[in-house]
Amino acid sequence: MDGFLAKLQGSLLLYILILYSQVNIIGALSPDGQALVSFRTNIVNSDGVLLQWRPEDPDPCGWKGVTCDPKSKRVTSLSLSNHRLSGSISSDIGKLENLQFLALYDNNLYGNIPPELGSCTKLQSLYLQGNYLSGVVPFEIGNLTELLNLDISSNSLGGNIPPSLEKLTRLQGFNVSTNFLVGAIPSDGILHKFAKDSFVGNRGLCGKQIEVTCKDDSGGSSNSNSDSGQNQNGKKKASGRVLTSAFATVGALLLVALMCFWGCHLYKKLGKMDRRGLIMDVGGGASVVMFHGDLPYTSKDIIKKFEYLTDEHIIGSGGFGTVYKLAMDDGNVFALKRILKLNEGFDRFFERELEILGSIKHRYLVNLRGYCNSPTSKLLIYDFLPGGSLDEALHGRSEQLDWDARLNIVMGAAKGLAYLHHDCSPRIIHRDIKSSNILLDGNLEARVSDFGLAKLLQDEESHITTIVAGTFGYLAPEYMQSGRATEKTDVYSFGVLVLEVLSGKRPTDASFIEKGFNIVGWLNFLVTECRQREIVDQHCEGVRAESLDALILVAIQCVSSNPDERPTMHRVVQVLESEVMTPCPSDFYDSSSE
Repeated sequence: MDGFLAKLQGSLLLYILILYSQVNIIGALSPDGQALVSFRTNIVNSDGVLLQWRPEDPDPCGWKGVTCDPKSKRVTSLSLSNHRLSGSISSDIGKLENLQFLALYDNNLYGNIPPELGSCTKLQSLYLQGNYLSGVVPFEIGNLTELLNLDISSNSLGGNIPPSLEKLTRLQGFNVSTNFLVGAIPSDGILHKFAKDSFVGNRGLCGKQIEVTCKDDSGGSSNSNSDSGQNQNGKKKASGRVLTSAFATVGALLLVALMCFWGCHLYKKLGKMDRRGLIMDVGGGASVVMFHGDLPYTSKDIIKKFEYLTDEHIIGSGGFGTVYKLAMDDGNVFALKRILKLNEGFDRFFERELEILGSIKHRYLVNLRGYCNSPTSKLLIYDFLPGGSLDEALHGRSEQLDWDARLNIVMGAAKGLAYLHHDCSPRIIHRDIKSSNILLDGNLEARVSDFGLAKLLQDEESHITTIVAGTFGYLAPEYMQSGRATEKTDVYSFGVLVLEVLSGKRPTDASFIEKGFNIVGWLNFLVTECRQREIVDQHCEGVRAESLDALILVAIQCVSSNPDERPTMHRVVQVLESEVMTPCPSDFYDSSSE
């Protein structure tokens, strides 16, 4: 009997050791890697960049956007700008103790800036501009005494500028513009050296830097968010204790083994959780409404296809939702935009507006085919355009668009927007004109997409305000201040789009930010220097001087700070047709002659 028990204990011990070794193998990812896995878990949508992050790797140094010290393998840089990241920033980002560079700008991130970032005391550059971050500026940012560059502009941050930022004595670049900050700007330390451009677009701020007298002469206000945040460095129990307690009884041993087994199983599943099909989001009782009767599909045919859609089918993602490529059995391909349901009582409003949008057809607009009325999310069915987006064509491909292709795209986008403003019934203000919302067919003909969605997702009961409709860098100044969208705010966004096409650079490109500008500021600077032609993309072939000058003039008028000075889109189309599209064919622009 004693021999039998000895063999049983030996077998169970061996089993535990095997499982323990599996946990070590699976859990071999470095602490920095685990912190980044937590970061990824908080991201609900992206352009697919995070699918390359594998928890089974020993360290994250080969992951896209991640740079490590070659010796210590500690993460020193996380750069994920312009990847359509949607979600909140995990507090575990503060565990990257060796982080020196963090760039998450121009995404769709929301929620608070985690106070735990104050633990990254080696951080030298922090770029979070161009997102939807809210809450206050964390007091703990003042702990980052090595910081050289801090840009949190073009968000929805409120409250005061914390006095702790005065301790950032090494700051060379600082920008909190275009937020909702209030109170006195601290002026006793480093912040006094930064000019007005670092603070504009915050209606509640006052201080010497912006030449606004504070009503309270007693000085700056402090940030009420002085709590440093709770320490979340939970410690794992030593594996030796597990082994010791396992021998207390056979029952306890088997329980530990079972828990280990399921823990390993769940851990292996991590990273595959976001590859689920859409069928679970459709639910029972869903139906498909088609606006045009030329498609031979039933609701059951289409809904069945949702079961096979995963993140691998994502072709786009943005503020309005995630877009999937939907291929039917007969070879027809559509674009499926998934929008989460906002609130109760939204269905009737949603369906009424979609009926209007589905009735609008135009050569330069993306055709809305129908929608799936799901209890848990809204699925819009559009025509699929094989050329992708203008954003991809300008910034994501090695093959550059030539001058004629760029002019044709600008012309198509202008005609589509002009139709929305002046010719369709009811007239529609787009509210989110940008390069990712200009889609291209196989011949690089432009189509305006996502028209009407900004209004669609802002019924009166929604907590979402008009100020978040649109993308920072494209928004008109008066829209940022008042939140009121007009045709002229669309015209401004179109002007920014023209500048993006001309320059080949995004509106908030790093090269502009380093000079303290966005693309409109850069244009204005070049105009004052009579060097406006320098904004043209040097890699663009076939540029003609006369059409270039005419197009720059159109852009200048569209991005005027005074809405009354901006032309209508009908007028823009007229000028493009008469002065830009038909210049003297022999008048080629040679940048080398400048």
